[in-house]
Amino acid sequence: MELNNIECVTSSDGMDEDEIHLHHHSEFSSTKHRNGAANINNILGPNAIAPITSVHELLECPVCTNSMYPPIHQCHNGHTLCSTCKTRVHNRCPTCRQELGDIRCLALEKVAESLELPCKYYSLGCPEIFPYYSKLKHETVCNFRPYSCPYAGSECSTVGDISFLVAHLRDDHKVDMHTGCTFNHRYVKSNPREVENATWMLTVFHCFGQYFCLHFEAFQLGMAPVYMAFLRFMGDENEARNYSYSLEVGANGRKLIWEGTPRSVRDSHRKVRDSHDGLIIQRNMALFFSGGDRKELKLRVTGRIWKEQNQDAAVCIPNLCS
Repeated sequence: MELNNIECVTSSDGMDEDEIHLHHHSEFSSTKHRNGAANINNILGPNAIAPITSVHELLECPVCTNSMYPPIHQCHNGHTLCSTCKTRVHNRCPTCRQELGDIRCLALEKVAESLELPCKYYSLGCPEIFPYYSKLKHETVCNFRPYSCPYAGSECSTVGDISFLVAHLRDDHKVDMHTGCTFNHRYVKSNPREVENATWMLTVFHCFGQYFCLHFEAFQLGMAPVYMAFLRFMGDENEARNYSYSLEVGANGRKLIWEGTPRSVRDSHRKVRDSHDGLIIQRNMALFFSGGDRKELKLRVTGRIWKEQNQDAAVCIPNLCS
């Protein structure tokens, strides 16, 4: 898709439209991370530092450095490693190079059962302490775990908290930022016949003290090219349920309206898109809305975000809902 041929004109909360030119997606990959690994020494106190730290180090795989879970393997000399890495080292101990065989370190597995450790996202705010074998499961769904970058199309590996990712989107991906809970976008493309699986646009909105990502893109749905717009909430799913949004597109006396709850950015962009959870516009309908000779796509998508919990807060007043 010739992304340089796409023009997006945006207005928000009654302001004048701003012209936005899109750039080619780059294979952007960042090594910026905000991992919240807990400092066990600081958490458990001086009396527990030596034994806890020593056992925790014993449970660290020497190959991948991840915590080991049953089955924990060992060589004849007592060196241990995790079951995943056992296949990677071709059955040779990475420490002494002796053949590993199929010896399990049952003693270390039993020691692990007796441990209680803090969540590794303690420094990001998680106060929980878990038995060793429950800790890993919790960390995969911990509400304090870092968020992945919501920018689609670049395989960006950046993770962090919401404020960090907002700055990352603005500074590194050059995403447009708007304040307010209403929006008015005009999407223009010179050759609407060229439809590929590619993201067209991401815009971030700040309202009600939260951040929302508005996506608009073109992709193939079966054999038919379609355009889709949807909103994601920069936070967890339970918080996203407090908000609703609407999207509307139309012309020539016709309109399509979508209302729904924004999905959390915990759900990947592809997951939301493939679930069709948003406003979907068939190409023929999009060209009908565009008017003229239908050789150029000109779609105006309007919408708003409101809060469900408090009816008073559901009324959006420009410059007051940020």
